[in-house]
Amino acid sequence: MTRYGFALKAKTRRSKRFLQSRQPKLTEDQKSSMIIRGGNTSQTVSQALKDVYALKKPNAVLYKRKNMVRPFDDSTALEFFSKKSDCSLFLFGSHNKKRPNNLIFGRMFDFHVLDMFELGIERFVSLRDVKTDTCPEGTKPLLVFAGELFETDREHQRLRSLLTDFFCGPRVSAVRLAGLEHVLHFTALEGKIYMRSYKVLLKKSGCRTPRIQLQDMGPSFDFVMRRNHMASDDLYKTAHRQPRGVKPKKKKNISHDAFGTRLGRLHMQKQDLDKLQTRKMKGLRKRRGEQTAETAAAAAKAPRTDE
Repeated sequence: MTRYGFALKAKTRRSKRFLQSRQPKLTEDQKSSMIIRGGNTSQTVSQALKDVYALKKPNAVLYKRKNMVRPFDDSTALEFFSKKSDCSLFLFGSHNKKRPNNLIFGRMFDFHVLDMFELGIERFVSLRDVKTDTCPEGTKPLLVFAGELFETDREHQRLRSLLTDFFCGPRVSAVRLAGLEHVLHFTALEGKIYMRSYKVLLKKSGCRTPRIQLQDMGPSFDFVMRRNHMASDDLYKTAHRQPRGVKPKKKKNISHDAFGTRLGRLHMQKQDLDKLQTRKMKGLRKRRGEQTAETAAAAAKAPRTDE
């Protein structure tokens, strides 16, 4: 780890463990988010930042003090906060006359801004306005993206990738049905982004599979697209590059069908079935007086010799 061009050396065991935790790894740790309050914010923006922080806990850091930062003009302060808190995702809230109730979602690569999107809040329903039970802290949400723009438009595709990174939660290998407690639904329609948060209720259905019911939990947002800063295609490709140790080794002659069944192919030499060793049984033994068809044909073809 370097700072101001000089390599940092650990003087104590605690600092050595800290520097080792910040070093690159083949399998990176859980992504953390920093939620930053701008120099001027409204009550709507402040409450929105608190609600998003409640959804992201415990993998988030909330900066309560005001920070005079303008991400689209100078991102140096964001990069400093990213190094300090070891966060690769950020949410910045601000408010002014030209761009009221403003939220900026962004992510970092190598502690530099990779891409960010500015969304304006047109309608907001807070967690405290909805009088229902919320999900436990650290619940992994189920993300749903609806709208043709998420599939066809380049900006919406990058925004979908950013929102997936921001709200995906911890990486898991399998999820049980009872663990699906939280749903985040994003809809892109006519230049706006509608974000809804639901709690999953499992009701009795009379059979083994329960009936699923969605209950509005909050927060809910109606966003309008504003400015954006997207990385170039080369930098975006470099940020998604994986080291060799992480990529699984390709196994030859193994494939999967449409149902996920594992199929294998074996290559063998042509086998002579006449010489195949079968199970020896008393009933299959040849008797002395019996001749097989092959031995009789061979005896018939053999020339006779007269004495």
